[in-house]
Amino acid sequence: MNLADRLKDPVFATIAAAADEAGLPAYAVGGYVRDLIIGRHSKDIDFVAVGSGIDLAHAVARRLGRRTRVNVFRTYGTAQIRRGALELEFVGARRESYTRDSRNPVVESGTLEEDIARRDFTINAMAISVNGATFGELVDLYGGLDDIRTRTIRTPLDPDVTFSDDPLRMMRAVRFASQLQFDIEPATFEAICRNAARIEIITVERIKDELCKIMRSPRPSVGLDLLHRSGLMRLIFPELEALAGVEIVHGRGHKDNFYHTLQVLDTVAAASDNEWLRWGALLHDIGKPATKRFDDRSGWTFHNHNFVGAKMVPRIFSRLRLGMGAEMRYVQKLVELHMRPIALVEDEVTDSAVRRLVNYAEDDLADLMILARADITSKNEEKKQRFLENFDIVERKYEYIRTLDAERARRNPVDGNEIMHIFGLPPSPPVGMLASALKQAIKDCEIDDTRQAALDFLVALAAERGIAVVNPPDASEPTD
Repeated sequence: MNLADRLKDPVFATIAAAADEAGLPAYAVGGYVRDLIIGRHSKDIDFVAVGSGIDLAHAVARRLGRRTRVNVFRTYGTAQIRRGALELEFVGARRESYTRDSRNPVVESGTLEEDIARRDFTINAMAISVNGATFGELVDLYGGLDDIRTRTIRTPLDPDVTFSDDPLRMMRAVRFASQLQFDIEPATFEAICRNAARIEIITVERIKDELCKIMRSPRPSVGLDLLHRSGLMRLIFPELEALAGVEIVHGRGHKDNFYHTLQVLDTVAAASDNEWLRWGALLHDIGKPATKRFDDRSGWTFHNHNFVGAKMVPRIFSRLRLGMGAEMRYVQKLVELHMRPIALVEDEVTDSAVRRLVNYAEDDLADLMILARADITSKNEEKKQRFLENFDIVERKYEYIRTLDAERARRNPVDGNEIMHIFGLPPSPPVGMLASALKQAIKDCEIDDTRQAALDFLVALAAERGIAVVNPPDASEPTD
């Protein structure tokens, strides 16, 4: 098979000329070749030279011009060139051997065939020649092209050896299955199950990277279900694994909260590419195992699982190295509040109830509503439709309240300067307290936004705090 017509970027002709001049057989390899065949965009291209990849990179840079910079990583025998949106990496063909307690291989120079054989999956073990005489010819020694056609993830060599040598490849198999919507070949999946315990030698950072890529995939549930069924989940994410299964007492069982979570996550993923909203969906019921109780009258309960789950979020984010900043706080808020929209629509959807929800959720209400809608997974279609229609009412009231608040904000009946004058106060915390309380009372519709109502509120609140009126206010509108 020849793919020359797909290598349209001029950089390939440049590399071909440089490789031929240097007498180096050179190939595009790995993920770029896979994506080129699939029709998937890729901006990173790996090149293997049978010889020195660093020498080839320098030869290419000379042809690209004086401003082309080569970044050399001699420890790894690689070199990198950035060319517009493309990132080109060059390495010499190599073979690898591993020790039992490390995924870092001993690397030696090798042939193209040895280089291809060391790769993780057949779909990543293809190469395209970029030399002039054979430009575009596909090298496929392990049936990668057929596996792309059948949408199969399979290792080139014995999967037990592949996964034992580098256990991260087990998570990469799951990730590719999730990203590409491919199936893991049964023998390969069975090897993952047998070697799952080997994941313990992989750093948390590497595991986190693969988890995040699974979370960004079109249907994250594919990867997470594979992690669960392979035995990897209990080792890398025990809190999520604890959601799995159904317990039955006196013939009464609860739903499988793990698969409910995956359903919610996929629904959120279809609605939004916000990665942290997806994490909110993944963790929204994480507190259920700790709060699960059986009551003879009411059956299974998970009281306060949202609050317990919110307290678990920082620990999970810390252990998985997901960061402890704004993203963590956002996910924690979603987990804590995810029950509020549902509780709200079980009763009459009033303006005041919606306003309380707005005040809790603040700028994240739209995302919270996406999560709340996804969380309605009842098989009772009539009940499900009723909830979703009530959510429509909530969102319409939210838009109305937001417009109303904007108008009220523009009509502040008493400002800070007048508060200082009325009560004879200098700029100070009591002035800020009175102004803030007035603003909130108007926003919460506790009082009208008229000047008289505002003055009455301020005088009453000040009296409660022991602050006396010094200059009695005039209820008429002040003039400039």
